[in-house]
Amino acid sequence: MDHGPALPGAASLVLVSGVLHLDPAPAVFEAMLDGWSRQQRSRFLRADATIKPRLEVVRRFARFSNQYPWQWTPGELEAFMSSMSVAVSTARSYQNALRLFCDYITDARYGWPSECLERFGASPQQVLHEWNSVLHNVEFEGRTSRRPLSYDEVQALFDAADGRVEEIRERRRKGAAAAQRDAVLLKTVYAFGLRRQEAQGLDLVDLRSNPKAKAFGRIGGLFVRHGKSSRGSTAKRRTVLTVPEFDWIVELVEHYLAEVRPILVPGDHPAFWVTERRGRMSLRSINDAFEHARAAAGIDPELDLHSLRHSYVTHLVEFDYPERFVQEQVGHSYASTTAIYTGVSDDYRNRLLQRSLTAPGFDLWEPVS
Repeated sequence: MDHGPALPGAASLVLVSGVLHLDPAPAVFEAMLDGWSRQQRSRFLRADATIKPRLEVVRRFARFSNQYPWQWTPGELEAFMSSMSVAVSTARSYQNALRLFCDYITDARYGWPSECLERFGASPQQVLHEWNSVLHNVEFEGRTSRRPLSYDEVQALFDAADGRVEEIRERRRKGAAAAQRDAVLLKTVYAFGLRRQEAQGLDLVDLRSNPKAKAFGRIGGLFVRHGKSSRGSTAKRRTVLTVPEFDWIVELVEHYLAEVRPILVPGDHPAFWVTERRGRMSLRSINDAFEHARAAAGIDPELDLHSLRHSYVTHLVEFDYPERFVQEQVGHSYASTTAIYTGVSDDYRNRLLQRSLTAPGFDLWEPVS
């Protein structure tokens, strides 16, 4: 029997020849998943971040339909999607995973159509088409409540984080050093426009001096090694420069490194943000730091840590930094993505309007009576 060429993930490579299964259907399905994993690994896609979530979506659809891939129909897919209450972007990611899996098992080069036809009398089909797929019609599909924090909200958030440190000290409780760490962490996220995983992944060696801004010393920028990947690629890297408007972060970070971090007794741990147990802060802990400060400051609970990144982009724009500079600072591939993050204030727009109105040669147009 011709199983097709021996491409990574081909049926001939993952099915054990000469072995008879009492129940062949589950064995073939598992072999399909194994083969798809191999095919994706051959393209250097990341196992935990990309391959594993895709496999779980396929398994979830199989459990829902109670059918195997060679039995799936578009109707089953539509019922599956209708059963879920998820964001549009999440629904699209599910559909993308299922579409890619169906592309794989229907590609004759991998041998699955002929294998299934011989074993089960049916071949798999592509169950997603333009009529049952989520279309990408708008740039932004996130929560409409997510927005940049105003300057007053940013200040209130930071005051609340600092206030927690003082409260712990006054009560003579443990945790003052951790609270100081959290306060500096939140300010660093804002001052460099970091994503949550980017902040978590920072190491001491990621500090960068800037020969064009010697006044900032060793905190002339941060080398971000855990940026958001795209299309299954490895994490993107970038250097985020310290800008003069956020130069206050230099003294805070220096104080944290010299006075606060040593109290946590990190030993030789490389992480920038360490716990009292000498480990790297978790993503959940970073979220908690923001949520505690947000609650204490009385800020809208719909706003999350990522809103600080939105604030960073917005405030750089209001400081009149060029669009391309802002885009590079936050690591966006496209200017349109940066524009989505921007929500300039009315004061800024009025300043732009006033600047135009007072520009030389500007005359108000008067209609002819």
